[in-house]
Amino acid sequence: MRYPAFILLAFCLNLFPAKSHAQGDIQAKTKSLTAYKGFHDFYWDAKTGKVWLKIDRFDEEFIYQTSLPAGIGSNDIGLDRGKLGTTYIVKFHRVGNKVLMIEPNYTYRALTSDANERRAVEQSFAQSVIWGFTVGAETNGSVLVDATSFLMRDAVQMASQLQDAKQGLYTADSTRSAIYLERTKNFPLNSEFESTITFINTDGKTGSYIRDVTPAPEAITIRMHHSFVKLPDNNFQTREYDARSPYI
Repeated sequence: MRYPAFILLAFCLNLFPAKSHAQGDIQAKTKSLTAYKGFHDFYWDAKTGKVWLKIDRFDEEFIYQTSLPAGIGSNDIGLDRGKLGTTYIVKFHRVGNKVLMIEPNYTYRALTSDANERRAVEQSFAQSVIWGFTVGAETNGSVLVDATSFLMRDAVQMASQLQDAKQGLYTADSTRSAIYLERTKNFPLNSEFESTITFINTDGKTGSYIRDVTPAPEAITIRMHHSFVKLPDNNFQTREYDARSPYI
């Protein structure tokens, strides 16, 4: 039986699969975007208002710091300009088409060279996944993820702090939030991101502190900052305990 040439060609192509479809995808996806090269390369899409983060170092820890460069302005609430949020030690870990930002649990750790002892402590206490990203493109082991939602979330738990201060129930409104590009920058040892975020009141009960400092208490607009910072070297060495050390 004779087979048409195009059938034989298709059969041969199946025997020798092409390179991964993702090869070159990062370059193709970012060719029209503004590149910010630095500690963690990222790209700005002016048309969609999105930040695309390139991740090429997995399971390598770094510092993640949140802060409020522009706050509410009420001392009674405490969410003021310059307030630092949580400081995390995190790493990116890939699982399939997801990239997890994981915070290891360093509250409990085994200071030992015994791998079994370290593993026992790691497995005994929970770690925290701060965020999960979906891979949007990939090239040679590097991936591109949409970091916009991560950067525009309530990273300093502002809504819960407003509720604790009895100022009402608020939630972040993505339609009134955006990347603040003026303070989104990249450097060799740190990557800096900033967002303008609006919180809207959902229970119709706004507190007096909020009413005193906002033009429209049903909508509170602040700015949140995110810093990815390279860890210092690991040359630190612990000292043996000396009972005299607490005294001068």
